[in-house]
Amino acid sequence: MEKRTDKNSYTVIFAVGMVLVVGALLAFLASYLKPTITENRRLEKQQNILYVLGVNENDESSAVFVSADKAPEAFSENVKEQLVLTIDSNGKITKTQTRDDYFKETNKEPYLIDVKKEQDKAKNGESRKLPLFVGENKEGKTVYVAPIYGKGLWDAIWGYVAIDEDMIVRGTYFDHKGETAGLGANIKQRYFMDDFYGEHLLTKAGVFKGITVAKGNADPLNKDKTDNEVDAIAGATITGDGVSAMIKKDLRLYKPYFDNLKNN
Repeated sequence: MEKRTDKNSYTVIFAVGMVLVVGALLAFLASYLKPTITENRRLEKQQNILYVLGVNENDESSAVFVSADKAPEAFSENVKEQLVLTIDSNGKITKTQTRDDYFKETNKEPYLIDVKKEQDKAKNGESRKLPLFVGENKEGKTVYVAPIYGKGLWDAIWGYVAIDEDMIVRGTYFDHKGETAGLGANIKQRYFMDDFYGEHLLTKAGVFKGITVAKGNADPLNKDKTDNEVDAIAGATITGDGVSAMIKKDLRLYKPYFDNLKNN
């Protein structure tokens, strides 16, 4: 006598039932955990911005964020102003909003702007939003923090760069989704990120050039801060090229803001 469980119909019904149960469970977990995920994302953004302002708990060699429980208060104390620049398809700044104006319009914080989605808008010929955070570093100098986003060897890379009014780098933080451990993943190590400090984004003539992560750089000790180069990570050429590219394409968009800042 054939067992009921030997029928093909049983297998199909069982499979459909499992899909429904698992799907319902995942939907419940996603809904239940959404507030926690959103809060963790908010804190991570604040920690990243604070890090490049020099508000961190670094030791001699390791990159360490200010703790999550201290981040909101530290962010409020150290970030003096949040701006949102609207950039048209020609790269022209058409509007500059304060944090309050942007929040009234969108009910969102500027630091939660999705840079990747804004890049996609630009590719489609639409205007995009650029967040910019104004604070003071440990030397008491006013610096401006901009987020950047790009592509590494395997997946996305991103970061934050603090620059002064002359577009000289005063702090960096880089991260990645899936770069090779011990190679491209080292873009988030102190020895690499600290090399960018003091590097000029402009040439001596004031033309935006960015910073190239250069293999065979003639300045491995990074003493020349006006050569628009830092030394590459051995074995991570493509990831380094990705860092160079996102610095150049994303920070170039802020140059009109700084030109206007110096002219006023």
